[in-house]
This record gives sequence, C-alpha cells and structure tokens, in this order.
Amino acid sequence: MIFVTVGTQLPFDRLIRTVDDWAARANRTDIFAQIGPSDYRPRCIQCAQFIDVQEFRRRVEQARIIIAHAGMGSILTVLELGKPILVMPRRADLNEHRNDHQLATARHLLAQGRVHVAFDEAELMAKLNRLDEIEAAEPIHTQASPQLIGALREFIHSGRLPATTAPIRTGAAGADDLLAPPANGWLTTES
Repeated sequence: MIFVTVGTQLPFDRLIRTVDDWAARANRTDIFAQIGPSDYRPRCIQCAQFIDVQEFRRRVEQARIIIAHAGMGSILTVLELGKPILVMPRRADLNEHRNDHQLATARHLLAQGRVHVAFDEAELMAKLNRLDEIEAAEPIHTQASPQLIGALREFIHSGRLPATTAPIRTGAAGADDLLAPPANGWLTTES
C-alpha cells in the first residue's frame, strides 16, 4: 500500500493531482491519500480529507512507502517507523504555503540522506515510476539525546549556546541529528 499525506492545514492539490494521474496511468489501486482541506477529488485513489492520529500511524506502519508534503510531523513519524518516504515540498510562489520552509527542510533532509525529494510534478512522476528503488533511511529515536537536552538547559539558564561548533550527536540516528546545522548555516537566501 502507498500512503499519501499532505497534512491538515492547507490543500496541496499539485501533489494529490500528480499522484492521482500516475495512479491512473500505472493502473494502481493500492493508494490511500489524506488530502486535507482540498476541493480536488481524486478519480483513481482512495482518500479522506482528514484522519485521526491513530489512523495516520496505522497507515504509515502498513504502507510500503509514504509520499508526503515536507511537513516535519509527517516526516518524523515516517523516519521513526523506518519507512521509505518521498517528499514534495510546498512552494510559497505557488501559494501553497506562507514561506519556503518546506523547501529548506527537504533540501536539508535530502543532504542527510533521510528522505527522497521531488521538487516539482515532473520529478515526482519520474520518481513514482521508480518507487521500488526508494529505500528507507535508518530509523530515528523518539527521544532527544542527553547531550541535546543538556545544551538546551544551558541555553535556557544562561542565554548562551554551548561553546562547541560541532553538532550534538547521539552516535545513533536520533531526532536531534536532524537539527545539525547545514554546511551553509541555518539562515540562507536560497529559495
């Protein structure tokens, strides 16, 4: 089963329409999509606008692969469960979101090898045609490392970050590893 999710805040018709078109061409009937507050109704895939947290987790657990917007809630759940994920970030210039934080998230996690990314419909269609080649990253832990917690405590109490430039790591893949600053720093003018 393929599970598609776009979160709950905004429609993401560009993603849903592309997956729906691919399902029709590929004669796929094993797709369920959580489509959010969308006016677009898929022709070839099963869908619901919203699902509860338990159903979301169950669908991720049962899916062979997840196709999603670049929302951190979706990504973290998928990475925690060790499933392959293909993300397509929303774009502000297409009025899909207020800013391009999803583009930055997708680029950062792609560089870490944690997600597969399609930046537009053509790339999504090409990657959908090669879904069997997409593999999962190493699962992440569900709790922050003691080092990250200590650094946060120090910052809260002193107002200063620890005197280290190295990212705080657990030695194993963890959610705090996702916070390692990109090579060019957190702030960038790239779109």
